[in-house]
Amino acid sequence: MSLNTIALELVPPNVERGREQAMEDAEKVLRCSAEAGLAGRIRHVMIPGMIEEDGDRPIEMKPKLDVLDFWNMIRPELPGIKGLCTQVTAFMDEATLRGRLTELRDSGFEGIAFVGVPRTLSDGEGSGVAPTDALSIFDQVVENRGVILIPTREGEHGRFNFKCDRGATYGMTQLLYSDAIVGFLKEFAASTDHRPEILLSFGFVPKVENRVGLINWLIQDPGNEAVAREQEFVRTLSDTDPAGRRRLMTDLYKRVIDGVADLGFPLSVHFESTYGVNTAAFETLAEMLAYWSPDKP
Repeated sequence: MSLNTIALELVPPNVERGREQAMEDAEKVLRCSAEAGLAGRIRHVMIPGMIEEDGDRPIEMKPKLDVLDFWNMIRPELPGIKGLCTQVTAFMDEATLRGRLTELRDSGFEGIAFVGVPRTLSDGEGSGVAPTDALSIFDQVVENRGVILIPTREGEHGRFNFKCDRGATYGMTQLLYSDAIVGFLKEFAASTDHRPEILLSFGFVPKVENRVGLINWLIQDPGNEAVAREQEFVRTLSDTDPAGRRRLMTDLYKRVIDGVADLGFPLSVHFESTYGVNTAAFETLAEMLAYWSPDKP
């Protein structure tokens, strides 16, 4: 069953602000959606399970609300909206993880993407369940089982194919600041019968990015020329006036949609406003969705 959705990413607030920030976030989603003409169009919120990473993160990582606690706070404020989330599997044994996934599912999460260890650790580290094992172990617990797809990462074709073999039903891309996903999916479609749903992820870039550099840090892959070009595009977006920024993002969106629409993959859109929800971000999303939208294909 395809999600066929427009999903908005909402990062759990810091514990210190807790419920107050959660209520503000939910109110902003409804208000900004209405102001941009998107009332009722957001079908899911995607809540990432945040874990501490490298110490060079541009914005300090403070303790965050648990995904489930955050969701239970905002769910009553967002009628008609379901949940998606990411779940780190590598630090839970199978029984504990099964309980966690069951609780997430029963609380309204319709899709769960299994993710591994942070960049500070190597693949395979962690005493719990590997994400690729979770895809098959919990196929009767979670119907929509996702993985992260990074089209610019070396060896990603084989990695993604293996995850599909193991039972992944969707791939949520890293933030897309180039059309590299087009070539990736064309090659993938030509060499495998797998057609998982693809959640195409796009992120709003505000002026503050070139001072703070959080998006630049999130997509980094030192020595990868393709990512260096994406980082340069992010800098250009940040330096551009709001109207020009919307045009550049919409042009990228059009190139991606035109390139992947006929390859046989179910498509959804995942949108992120990395520095917080605001009307300008929703206006950009609205312009993109006016070209193509999963709820009005």
